[in-house]
Amino acid sequence: MRRLALLPLLVFVACNDAPPEPLPTHEHVPTSRPATAKSSGTQAPASPSTSGAPAASGTPSASSAPGEFVPKRVVLDDHAMGTTVSIATFTTPAMSEEVIRPKLQKALDEIRRLQALMTTWSEDSEISKINAAAGKQAVKVGPESLEVIQKSLWIGKASDGVFDITFEAMKGLWKFDEGAEDKIPSKEAIDKARALIDYRHIVVDEKAHTVQLDKPGMRMNLGGIAKGYAIDAASRVLKAEGIQGFFAQAGGDLYVAGDKPDGSKFKVGIRDPRGANAWDYFALLEVEDHAFSTAGDYERTFVKDGKRYHHIIDPRTGYPATASRSVTVWARDAFTADAIDDAIFILGPEKGLALVESIPDAGCVIVDAKNKVWVSKRLDGKVKMLREPTEGI
Repeated sequence: MRRLALLPLLVFVACNDAPPEPLPTHEHVPTSRPATAKSSGTQAPASPSTSGAPAASGTPSASSAPGEFVPKRVVLDDHAMGTTVSIATFTTPAMSEEVIRPKLQKALDEIRRLQALMTTWSEDSEISKINAAAGKQAVKVGPESLEVIQKSLWIGKASDGVFDITFEAMKGLWKFDEGAEDKIPSKEAIDKARALIDYRHIVVDEKAHTVQLDKPGMRMNLGGIAKGYAIDAASRVLKAEGIQGFFAQAGGDLYVAGDKPDGSKFKVGIRDPRGANAWDYFALLEVEDHAFSTAGDYERTFVKDGKRYHHIIDPRTGYPATASRSVTVWARDAFTADAIDDAIFILGPEKGLALVESIPDAGCVIVDAKNKVWVSKRLDGKVKMLREPTEGI
């Protein structure tokens, strides 16, 4: 159901030594309206950056006085959870690059620790053990996996089942990742797999710390929510290590803490779903101590007979969702942002906006199937529209 591997949108742009600035890159809500380039009402200045993920502007001044401390950007780029991970901050008078780098590594190590618990690529992970025991017995799990599964059940219920971690039953039918093929599965194969998709068959015993899939053949996959959880965990490590201004990103999931060294805000650019590349964005938003997560139909996709097919599958139909082109969620934490972006994408603007408005301190920007931009109430006046998104299939 979800972005199965590389998550679309955050790209980093650095000016001189500036860190990338984040540039990422269900009922009708009367107060949420389609946004236009003229009516988007943000006061934030647009500084040069880019998108799909963060892009950073606000480089320390090049004209510093002799002997004055000049912050230096320190970045750790690596891979984990099937995608690119970037963690960045600035040096300070009290914290040199040599001191910072091991701290960034600790944050990455935490992401990899969680990956080992929740991956489906290893038979020894807690999630693989749950899948292997489907229809047979409950499996004891640690607090981390239990928390992610419980949050998954919450958003499954809140979204009327369009977010469903048992979508793993569809694995192998649509091939958007390894061995990608522009082949459309038969309706019979899709219907057979769909019979094994239903989050309500996940049985959680909170006291015993056990999880069971009560139907043989069912499988779960936390790929649509675990990255956000891991980014929050990495952010806690960084703060515990004394780093207060940073960004941490895994694929399309991003958390930004604090400000840049000059006191200005990081900016997030929202990628144009039909733009020329990942650096092509149509809107900007300032961000501080918040997370972003993006779901888009332009990664792991193919066009056949004039129709686009992509990796975000609607569990109600077994086919790629058709209501949206992209959704960027702004939330207090990456766990929540990652949990709801696919659900909003599948539900579309009216029901999706109602969902995001029901969640405290959350907002979103939706580019719908007709290329109209919708901005939720909490982001109205904060999003700076640069132009309309590009038309296209």
